[in-house]
Amino acid sequence: MNQIPHPPSGLAAALGLSVFLSLGQMAAAADSAAGPYKILATTQIPAAGGIDYVTADSAGRRVYVACGSVVSVFDLDTFKLAGSLPAASGHGVAIDPESHTGLVSGNPAVFFNTQTLEPIKTVPAPGADGYIFDPLTHHFIILSHRAPNLRVIDSRDGSVAGTVDAIGPEGANAAVEQGATDGEGHLYFDIENQHHIAVVDAKTLQVTGHFDLGEKGGAPAGLAIDAKNHILFAMCRGTNGGAPTCVILSAIDGKIITTLPLAGGSDGAAFNPHTMEAFSSHGNGTLSIIKENSPTDFALEETMQTKAGAKTCTLDLNTDHIVLITREPLPGAAAAAGSEAPARPPEASAPPDGSGRRRGGRASGPQLLDVIFIGR
Repeated sequence: MNQIPHPPSGLAAALGLSVFLSLGQMAAAADSAAGPYKILATTQIPAAGGIDYVTADSAGRRVYVACGSVVSVFDLDTFKLAGSLPAASGHGVAIDPESHTGLVSGNPAVFFNTQTLEPIKTVPAPGADGYIFDPLTHHFIILSHRAPNLRVIDSRDGSVAGTVDAIGPEGANAAVEQGATDGEGHLYFDIENQHHIAVVDAKTLQVTGHFDLGEKGGAPAGLAIDAKNHILFAMCRGTNGGAPTCVILSAIDGKIITTLPLAGGSDGAAFNPHTMEAFSSHGNGTLSIIKENSPTDFALEETMQTKAGAKTCTLDLNTDHIVLITREPLPGAAAAAGSEAPARPPEASAPPDGSGRRRGGRASGPQLLDVIFIGR
């Protein structure tokens, strides 16, 4: 039998030390990765008007912010302004990375080329509000608080692929806030005025079910999904004195797994499959971070301070960075405005728009748009 030669004792000791150091370095890296989140950078530009949602295109390395009548585009790596799409008013932007197209959710909705930032066509969309992109069907879906609750646009050519008038129980109209897709043919939408999740078939656009969020699930406004484990995170603002709560439930049968407290009223959510964390952003300037230890074990991992009015968020899957947006008075202008009228928080300063919900930050005086990049 052949004998495997042993290295000299000195070499063995050196190899052992090398392995020890490597393991130590790996442990240090793991500890660093598990450290607290912090603001890495804040990019500021003059604000052109109200804001609502923010969208990261991880593949294209861009983040899109609709502000007033302009969509501003920022680089996800340098955090700098990279371009703009003028004459495109809306609540936010849905992106199809494969087709290199985007859709500004407004009335009209603006369908554009993400590589050139040139508009291609417009689509009438009364009541346009939130939006999602479903990669399985190549559909942009515009959400609304009034009929049609869902307006479906083909992301390859901008044509209208269909509408769903009402997705509430028994065909009732629904105040549709945020949506999520599992990429396997199921769409989920939180219904703010019904305290539940509507389930829609991505191909047929038929409502296939409703999930009750229970007594703690009042006014859901943020929604995220762990598609691999089929788990939904419904970020609820709370009603009738109820506290803001994350209701965690099965995306298969709607069974509630657990609930966890949130630091404020949510208007945006995201889930990171790399870190197994769900994020809920709040207008009071906080971000709640929930850790999924297993499909049955969840914990409130961290609550970090962001900025007042930063109520919506998006996720860069390449860097695991979370991006939030808000507005603030231009330095110097705040003092002048303060002498004329009392200041109001950004989340409360905007009157309802045509969608029936508020677009953040129509405060008086010159404003700055803040794009906030968060990571470890």
